[in-house]
Amino acid sequence: MPKMFWRILITAGAAGGAFLLTSILNQDDGNIWQWVASIVIGSAALIVQYLLDFAERFEKVDRRFNEILAATELFSQVDGSVLRSEEVTRLVLGYTKVREQGSDIVQAFAEKELADLAKLMEGLAKGSEDRAGENHEWLINITDCVKMTLDATSTSVDRDFWYSGPAERYLDAQEKAIKRRGVEIRRLFLVKEPHDVTASLRDLCERHRRRGIDARIAVRSQMTSSRKVDDFIVFDGELCYETAPDQESNPDGTWLRCEPEHVEDRVNQFNELWAEAREPEAVPSVLTSES
Repeated sequence: MPKMFWRILITAGAAGGAFLLTSILNQDDGNIWQWVASIVIGSAALIVQYLLDFAERFEKVDRRFNEILAATELFSQVDGSVLRSEEVTRLVLGYTKVREQGSDIVQAFAEKELADLAKLMEGLAKGSEDRAGENHEWLINITDCVKMTLDATSTSVDRDFWYSGPAERYLDAQEKAIKRRGVEIRRLFLVKEPHDVTASLRDLCERHRRRGIDARIAVRSQMTSSRKVDDFIVFDGELCYETAPDQESNPDGTWLRCEPEHVEDRVNQFNELWAEAREPEAVPSVLTSES
């Protein structure tokens, strides 16, 4: 109704204006050209409005058609990739239902999670992605995906982590990977000096070994390598999960790195450290090192 009203108003205004203008220019009353001019101009105004409306609708159809083509091309790429297209379909359909039925807070949360997922995908495509603090979900989810090897260092920065709830979930995921998929897991606990090899650290190593993890201890002051070592994990020799400490020796951020050169460097670094590490029972105790 608003569009029809404005069309009638504009058409009547154009016709009336034409009639008035021709009346002023031509004082001969009863001249048929006044009526002809008003009808022609009014009709032209109406036709122009319909043409503009048609152009607007055509533009929308064209834009929609391009969106459909883009979506079709996207899904064709997904179908040809390793990623299963049904998972992408589930994501799109689920998000659509949230947009239609969810409350404001649910929609806002869904959009934030989708934005985080998009950022993660873009980062992995470029070879690196990071998050503030520790990301335990990444850690556990990647462990669920590992097929062959998991090599990890553990410094004093993450020592408290092993007594937390996420650590139990992480160890459960590792034990499952060992038993169900035959994954080989090596964990290297690094300390600075011999007196840092405490009874609690030996117990921690034993906890890991009971789950099938090959755990060793390395004393940095007794090693030939002087390279700085942060906490890192190499999954299948292809993906690195890394953390770095802040000024208070707490995990400051988490990085996922899959650049081949960087991963290869981490693999070599771990192998060098592992070669100089020893079994927990072979590391001299505090009493032996002091005597």
